[in-house]
Amino acid sequence: MSNAKILFLLILAVFALFSCTKKQILDEHSVETSLADLKVYDGLEVTLFASEPMFSNPTNIAVDARGRVWVTEAYNYRIALNPKNPVKKEGDRIMILEDTNGDGKADKSKVFYQGTDVNAALGIAVLGNKVIVSCSPNIFVFTDENGDDVPDKKEILFQGIQGNQDDHGVHAVIFAPDGRLYFNMGNAGKTLLSAAGDTVIDIHGRKILTDGKPLRQGMALRCEMDGSNVEVLGHNFRNIYELAVDPYGTIWQSDNDDDGNKGTRINYVMEQGNFGYTDEMTGASWQARRTNIESEIPLRHWHLNDPGVVPNVLQTGAGSPSGMMMYEGTMLPKVFQGQMIHAEPGHNVVRAYITEKDGAGYKAQIVNLLEGQTDQWFRPADVAAAPDGSLFVADWYDPGVGGHQAGDVDRGRIYRIAPPKTDYKISSVDVKSPDGAAQALLNPNMDIFYQGWTALASFGKEAESALQKLWTSDNPRHRAQALWLLAKLENGDSYINEALADSDENIRATGIRVARRLNKDIIRIAKQLVNDSSPQVKREVAIAIRNHKSPEAPALWAELAMQYDGKDRWYLEALGIGAQGNEDAYFNAWKKQIGNDWNTPAGRQIMWRSRSKAAIPLLGEIIKSVSEKEMLPYFRAFDFHTDPSKQRVLAQIATQSQGEKVLYALKHMDASNFRITPALQVTLDKTLNKYKGKLEFVEIVSAFKLQNKSNDLLSLSTTYPDSIVGKEAVKVLLNWNKIDLLKKTFAKDNEESTGLVKALWAHMYDEKAIAIMENLVQDTTNSKELRQLAVRTFAGPWGAEDRLLALAADKKIPADIQMAAAGVFQTAWRSNIREDGAKYLPLPGSKAGTALPSISILVDKSGDASKGKEICNTLCINCHAINGQGINFGPDLSEIGDKLSKEALYASILYPSQGISFGYEAYKIQLKDGSSAFGRIVSETNDNIEMQFMHQHQIINKFDITSRTQVPTSLMTENLQAAMTEQELVDLIEYLGTLRKVQ
Repeated sequence: MSNAKILFLLILAVFALFSCTKKQILDEHSVETSLADLKVYDGLEVTLFASEPMFSNPTNIAVDARGRVWVTEAYNYRIALNPKNPVKKEGDRIMILEDTNGDGKADKSKVFYQGTDVNAALGIAVLGNKVIVSCSPNIFVFTDENGDDVPDKKEILFQGIQGNQDDHGVHAVIFAPDGRLYFNMGNAGKTLLSAAGDTVIDIHGRKILTDGKPLRQGMALRCEMDGSNVEVLGHNFRNIYELAVDPYGTIWQSDNDDDGNKGTRINYVMEQGNFGYTDEMTGASWQARRTNIESEIPLRHWHLNDPGVVPNVLQTGAGSPSGMMMYEGTMLPKVFQGQMIHAEPGHNVVRAYITEKDGAGYKAQIVNLLEGQTDQWFRPADVAAAPDGSLFVADWYDPGVGGHQAGDVDRGRIYRIAPPKTDYKISSVDVKSPDGAAQALLNPNMDIFYQGWTALASFGKEAESALQKLWTSDNPRHRAQALWLLAKLENGDSYINEALADSDENIRATGIRVARRLNKDIIRIAKQLVNDSSPQVKREVAIAIRNHKSPEAPALWAELAMQYDGKDRWYLEALGIGAQGNEDAYFNAWKKQIGNDWNTPAGRQIMWRSRSKAAIPLLGEIIKSVSEKEMLPYFRAFDFHTDPSKQRVLAQIATQSQGEKVLYALKHMDASNFRITPALQVTLDKTLNKYKGKLEFVEIVSAFKLQNKSNDLLSLSTTYPDSIVGKEAVKVLLNWNKIDLLKKTFAKDNEESTGLVKALWAHMYDEKAIAIMENLVQDTTNSKELRQLAVRTFAGPWGAEDRLLALAADKKIPADIQMAAAGVFQTAWRSNIREDGAKYLPLPGSKAGTALPSISILVDKSGDASKGKEICNTLCINCHAINGQGINFGPDLSEIGDKLSKEALYASILYPSQGISFGYEAYKIQLKDGSSAFGRIVSETNDNIEMQFMHQHQIINKFDITSRTQVPTSLMTENLQAAMTEQELVDLIEYLGTLRKVQ
């Protein structure tokens, strides 16, 4: 079963929970029941701080200096996709929850702000009298000037961020030890505009626009408190959700994968890195074929075999990573101190990532802090530290997570984690004195930390004594906190110099970051640390000299490159980042220093990563010298070079090599930028003949844009529609806009037509493919069967489903295939598609002749399983076996209740052609004597085919067959529900749901 189908069934299973009665839901998901189900780390206690009806659907929380919990609600979450959910017309709320008597439970709540402009806000930060709320398209700054918990000002810090009401928009802002704001946005964010409406240009001169020039997809950013000096820190993420910055200035975050690919990850945001969600050069999806592609999908998902992609700290499998923080307190056990704490609603867990150094980077292991044991509605969305060091957890509490849907909008919980029987007592914060402010600087709560930092910065020289106490302490994290502020003093250079000479590599690395922050002489510092014993420090040196124009910079980079061990990918990527903007000068300095001794494992890796023009001929030398098994990474490296000289090098490899080296040289050439010589033409023709009918043929035809081979590609797509060969062949034709050629094939209305529809099915994210299928659906000169198959291709991709819905709304779907279209709508993931589809197209009718309600309504109905069994014995066992009884024509139903949710069971009866089980496809076989056979193929040998239809079996000699065609519709009886009343159908589903594996 495909990942997509497994994911779809899991989604249906989640929402099938709503088939319970209201009383059952209340019992199973009461506050008391869900709290009792939580398992907390040994030595800790989890208690309920607040719950509905005080608030609901918390997306993000912040705890202020008084210990109050601020909550952004998402009652109005994705309204268009959740039409059945109620709506607050006044908009969502920003709530303040307070425990006034110290018993650890909120007994007071108030609304700080309510409005449609904060619907489903994804981030909140409370910093003194300012409240920063992230809600695409805006980042708002609310100011409460008189402390009455009513905003006196609402200002826009940034606007124009796309992804409104989308989890992939802008996420929470945090305040970091360097005195700046950090925030991120998922790949729906796309743009960043100033408060004045201008596209923001970051400090490196790049428009913050994810058009690939050069920025792509999700981004991590930072800026000054007033929004100035914006810097993109890293890009090409998918859906990053809340940054965390430690005292050393190291930046961390999580990133979500394309659902169902088990590729969620934890990132160390190496500054200015590309993080590989899409192809850096072309923007192509991770699913696109490429040379040296990773063997495992979770790794392939991030282009980890590509030069220029920063590695991952940890890949965490499936999930829906959400809020994250660095825990700087001491109340929790030591294992959690100084570590990332992360809310993971997909896994129903709050956990820590215990990091350790890994060369110039990091690796981590997971330690769970709080987890739901059996209650799958526990959906921790965020975590925040209180002033006393305890931890608060926001629980979205919902049957599902991800996919932009909410099954429940009325519930939500906030839990507190602390040692057992620990009162929630908050001491007042004194930042009026340097010593008090220095203590605030060490508090794990962000608001108190911010107030302490701001006060110390304002004290100037008066703060030095208090900060020196931290600087000379034994705690390196406290020392780093102090360094950021000490370096701002008039004598700050002396502290930076002390840091650069410190015995602790973390402090030395922080010293470099502090120097960069304050625009100090980086070349002097690089000279001092270029031969440091720590790869972590040398990583920071490499990043610091990125795009540096000093004539001394190339030699420094070369010295760093000479120390590369050929194994540490983190170090290699730091070298690559450091060379950005100066690739040729830096590379040539290294090449001059290493001379002819470059062809070593380390040298080959530097060559692979380099973007210098001078590396191109050397890549060719490497390919000629290595085996075919070793050559792929170096061929892939050519894709990241734009200089035309690479064409000549590849042409030389193609004409002077043997075997697959010829093939790959041709595949990586860009024929549009190179004149094909007679020798190369001979090589090209030989290779095409050698690989005709194979995927390699398609790839070369595509690379050289050989449009005279269009008919060959069409033949491959219709002959092998279910294979990668056919799918890639038709993709090339779409890219070449060969629409007329594709449409002509449908006029035949034969097996070729069916094959082409199947081949195009994989590309229904492409508007051209959608347009072709739309034309076919409406062309009644084609057979009903072919058009039904075409309708089914609209299922899945949101753009395709939206287009089919528009056709239904405009009454442009022919009557004879409307039931097939209704099947697409009723089995869609998005509830708005299901609901709107039911408005436009007739749903299947019952025995009474009346149309049935939508599946989403049917699953809420209760049936009588005993009556359903009688109906099953009348209708179902004619084709299905149940515990040994009945006919084995359709899939065995003995354990169907374990396999399918109620939604999926209804869909399988009402729309049987939407998901045909493997091995139960229908075939029509034409025989030489003019007769035909129809049914499913039970077995096949070299000589015979055994076919079954209902209880009848037929043995057919293959010699007698003239054609064999797979029928796109199900063998299951259409309109089976017409033999039942609505209640009888509900009873049948109730019974089928009881058919489970015997334990």
